[in-house]
Amino acid sequence: MIPVDKVAKYIIRSFHEKGDLITNLKLQKLLYYVQGWHLGIYNEPLFSEELQAWVHGPVQPAVYKEYKKYTWNPITQDIESIVFEKKIKDHIDEVLEEYGGETGWQLERMTHREEPWIAARKGLPKEAESTEIITHESLRKYFNHLANESQN
Repeated sequence: MIPVDKVAKYIIRSFHEKGDLITNLKLQKLLYYVQGWHLGIYNEPLFSEELQAWVHGPVQPAVYKEYKKYTWNPITQDIESIVFEKKIKDHIDEVLEEYGGETGWQLERMTHREEPWIAARKGLPKEAESTEIITHESLRKYFNHLANESQN
């Protein structure tokens, strides 16, 4: 498995190389989709660090803390180039191609309609704070189902 901070830096760098902006909100949701699709397709997590079901959707707490200083503004930190093996790079790039054009707010709304975030919140109101874990199993089941649907 890969440390989540390396995945986050790869995502940020990818946006910077395209001349695009990325906020911490958007980064968090993209980490969720990268992890979810990896579990759904390959049946194993890309990174071991957990995601939590926060008010604004899935969040990886350590990565959130790293970029918290940017608040709602784009992350402008210079990021060194991150190199992954082809399979991992291709996976992340495919997820970014699919979801990267959405805003952070759009991605937040999408995750709020998806079972892993809903289940982790255990019926809490949307505005209630939570640090409940979005389990790898819930991500695997949900994204495996989506992967199987897309093949039909």
